[in-house]
Amino acid sequence: MNNTNESSHNTEHEPETLEIIYQDEYMIAAHKPAGMLVHKSPIDKRETRYTMRILRNQTGHWVYPVHRLDKPTSGLLLFAFDPETAKKISDQFEQRHIKKTYYAVVRGYTPQELEIDHPLKEIAAFKSDQAKADEKEPKDAQTQLRRVERYELPISDGRFPTSRYSLVELKPRTGRKHQLRRHMKHISHPISGDVKYGKGNHNRLFRDELNCHRLMLAATDLNLVHPISNEPLTLHCSFENSFQATLDKLEQYKV
Repeated sequence: MNNTNESSHNTEHEPETLEIIYQDEYMIAAHKPAGMLVHKSPIDKRETRYTMRILRNQTGHWVYPVHRLDKPTSGLLLFAFDPETAKKISDQFEQRHIKKTYYAVVRGYTPQELEIDHPLKEIAAFKSDQAKADEKEPKDAQTQLRRVERYELPISDGRFPTSRYSLVELKPRTGRKHQLRRHMKHISHPISGDVKYGKGNHNRLFRDELNCHRLMLAATDLNLVHPISNEPLTLHCSFENSFQATLDKLEQYKV
């Protein structure tokens, strides 16, 4: 409780800042916390905390997003300092030259390795536009999965006497909206804490038994070519404290 009070007390006097992973004169990579928007959104009009505003105030530079992370996902987020650099990086994303790595805790024991190749329908920005989006053909979507750990909790999930989970490494080859969350649901291993695509009983178990109140999905790595120097660039972001704390609690249940 002291940490919470201290944190809220400080934010009244000091502007919020983000952990900077990488910065040069052309671009900046920061650690986006879970629950924070990337930019102002008409879908979430009441939200005033968003990454672009915080980074702009923190660096004194306007920043241009080159990719996105869902609001409940934490981790590595890259921005450019000018439109030309932003276009060069965005082109790398569109041409699938940038390699992205995520980690997630999911329901059940996944295969050791799996290539998920499952086309996904477009998700419209507004519900009123979804019917038109549904008329379009699904777009190709691929995700490479590798299981890292398995856990078995001696707590019933309501169906079985124990509850099983996997920590997985996910490498999306495409960048469809909610791709990882939808792909994990498709293979019946939804991500823990996913209120949209997950399982309510498992989400409740994570909240009640592990004090985990977040989506267990984190973006950790980006491999790209520097847009100006053309040198290979590897960016890495550690797990957010809330993500790591849940992994620490799961450690005792490792299989």
